[in-house]
Amino acid sequence: MTTAVSMYSRVGGGPAIKLVVDQLYTWILLDEELSPYFATVTVESLKRHMAALLAQVLGGPQEYTGRELGESHRGLGITDAHYTRVVDLALAALFLAHAPRDVIAAVEDTLAAVRADIVA
Repeated sequence: MTTAVSMYSRVGGGPAIKLVVDQLYTWILLDEELSPYFATVTVESLKRHMAALLAQVLGGPQEYTGRELGESHRGLGITDAHYTRVVDLALAALFLAHAPRDVIAAVEDTLAAVRADIVA
């Protein structure tokens, strides 16, 4: 079994995670159904939080200092279909970055585990 620390290094560390997050938000902001969720937020700040959270999930630096997921998504009315769409885009961004399949599966498992905290 692969350890979380090696997952972070195996995806290419911080630079690779930044590319994945940049790709994810590029797709989200181009998506007619998802982009309205981000109309009133500073995307660059969200990208930094997402990169820090993803790095932490993969066993990298423990630098995520954002609010709890449930708190930060409360009141946004995120539907199950929209959450699934973001998950699919996140996994596609990892795949495009040539992340190993076990790393993609670990991220998918984590996203499934926090679904109830995010979906309205």
